[in-house]
Amino acid sequence: MNSIIHKSTESLSCKERVKRTFAFEKTDRVTIGYDTNAAVHHRLCQTLGIVDDNLMALYKILGVDYCGIGAPYTGPLIYPEIPERVRNPENGAVMRYIENEFGAYYDYCDFPLKDAESEKIAAYPFPSPDDYDYDAALDQLQAVTQEGFASYVGSPGLGDILNTTGMIMGVEDALVNCMTEDEATLKMIDRRLAMQLEVTERILEKAKGNIDFMWMGEDLGTQRSPIISMDMYQKVLRPRHQKFIDLAKAYDIPVLIHTCGYSSWVYETFIQMGVTGVDTLQSEAKDMSPQYLAEHFGGRLAFRGCISTAEPLAYGTPEEVESVCRETLETLMPYGGYHFAPTHQIQDNTPVENIIAMYQTAHTYGRYR
Repeated sequence: MNSIIHKSTESLSCKERVKRTFAFEKTDRVTIGYDTNAAVHHRLCQTLGIVDDNLMALYKILGVDYCGIGAPYTGPLIYPEIPERVRNPENGAVMRYIENEFGAYYDYCDFPLKDAESEKIAAYPFPSPDDYDYDAALDQLQAVTQEGFASYVGSPGLGDILNTTGMIMGVEDALVNCMTEDEATLKMIDRRLAMQLEVTERILEKAKGNIDFMWMGEDLGTQRSPIISMDMYQKVLRPRHQKFIDLAKAYDIPVLIHTCGYSSWVYETFIQMGVTGVDTLQSEAKDMSPQYLAEHFGGRLAFRGCISTAEPLAYGTPEEVESVCRETLETLMPYGGYHFAPTHQIQDNTPVENIIAMYQTAHTYGRYR
């Protein structure tokens, strides 16, 4: 198996490539992203001879263009520890470690606000923005920049409402309480989002214009239909998402929003709100194929993803992976704004040779002529 990615000569820096991609301008090649689970990341690094699973070393081999930075939480323990469970220190979500034949993952469970009364929801604690290490974020940024990568702030969990609320109180309670505009739940959501917004702004201020984009998220679809109505999005989610988009615009950086499943139903609204690009793009979901996205939103939204982690990448041959990746590139590249990336984290059951084939295809066929 060929374990080396053969790259053509590049004429742009990562930062310039990312900037031009979000602006729908011509680049030397497509911008490239990377997302994997831990076990398959380890196997890929072993195959490529990367010591200690070093992420930046892998990025350089694959041609990945950007790294995330963040301010670590350094505050007090807010949520009581639970035996044989892991708790998120910033929102109290409870997880258990589940092993399988390919690796392992963390599964959300024991929802602390499930069936909770309004008083308990209203009193649910979150960290203070003062309890984060912003100097550490600046150190991360300097390291990323020195290595030649572009940088982003945030993650698919930034600004997220339904997912994180579901992690805390269970999906059913989260959806019902948001749909009915339950006062205690919305106030809890607003407190968490206000904390996230201030932490993000402090990072942006500390970075003094050296961060290249913001990444936020909100899963809005199953494979076949929306999770919520457009009316609910407009009334409950949109004004809260808008604050993060406005923050990105205030610092003159693009904003990318992660949306799993069938999400194109809300993309026109995203464009109205000032969203620059959309992430994940599960091609097997309704109205999420590269052809559909290109036809309806090409040149108006930047796209990140579309390389399905559930089809040839996991179950096919390297040749089938190359075919799908090449077809996706040929469909989306003419519009500009395409970030080549998997639809989600590459799963642990994915053969390493398929991952290598995926990224090799980006370098072989992802060049602009």
